[in-house]
Amino acid sequence: MSTESSDNNNKNNDTLERQLRQVLPDTIELARQAGQIILSIYTTEFKICNKKDNTPVTTADFAANDHIIQSLSQLTPHIPILSEESETIPYAQRQKWETYWLVDPLDGTRAFIDKTGEFSVNIALIHQHQPVIGVIYSPIKRCCFYACKDNGAFYLDENDQARAITVCNDYSADKSKKLIIAGTQSARSPALQDYFDNVAKLFDGYELMYMGSSLKSCMVAEGIADLYVRLGPTSEWDTAAAQCIVEEAGGLITDLHMHKLRYNTKESLLNPDFFVFGNQSICWSRFLGK
Repeated sequence: MSTESSDNNNKNNDTLERQLRQVLPDTIELARQAGQIILSIYTTEFKICNKKDNTPVTTADFAANDHIIQSLSQLTPHIPILSEESETIPYAQRQKWETYWLVDPLDGTRAFIDKTGEFSVNIALIHQHQPVIGVIYSPIKRCCFYACKDNGAFYLDENDQARAITVCNDYSADKSKKLIIAGTQSARSPALQDYFDNVAKLFDGYELMYMGSSLKSCMVAEGIADLYVRLGPTSEWDTAAAQCIVEEAGGLITDLHMHKLRYNTKESLLNPDFFVFGNQSICWSRFLGK
């Protein structure tokens, strides 16, 4: 690569980093506003419908989505938006996007319906198939996890006090510690149980900590959990914001071949099965059943 080309790349990276830092506070604020809209509906007799894929959607999903779409369109009118609750956008159109917003206005709709409190607002900015901004807001806890590329990951409490967060990676597969695994009760399966049993043989057992929505990945980013394994269907808006946060906290979200998840690379918006983890020295796929 020539010196001139290298200088141009550095300038482009510096420009992107400045832009990310500028837009991040507004993104956090609009996620918080969407969370307040969700909470205002939480205790009412809200309407529940089923989408084409037989998953539920509520009045709160649509209300939060409308606010986020409108706010992002004003904040960055030149950047397209892909949201779970918006009109389907064909891949022929999407594949031309270098940068776009990827939104799940209410991640954990079933948890919202069941009143468990374990739901979140997820907003990510994708650039060249990778998340470069991630914001996850918990309306019930009134806290936020956020990150932007090359600037670290943070937890913002209800008093607007921020602290840096990092994954837990001071262990190895040598029975020296009990593994803490984040999970969802409804996602348990024989294949997942086999995985846990295999993990238990190489560690000093494991402990499951149940949580809903993308807050499971945030537990890994915060160092509360060591691992989250998803063997089942999810969509790209379920993981994008979390991936940026986990990566900036020192961890990774990968497919079962240990490759980082990438976005907007195909017609389908479904994710592969994946791992969320802190310790990158361990090949987590080794515990999969044969």
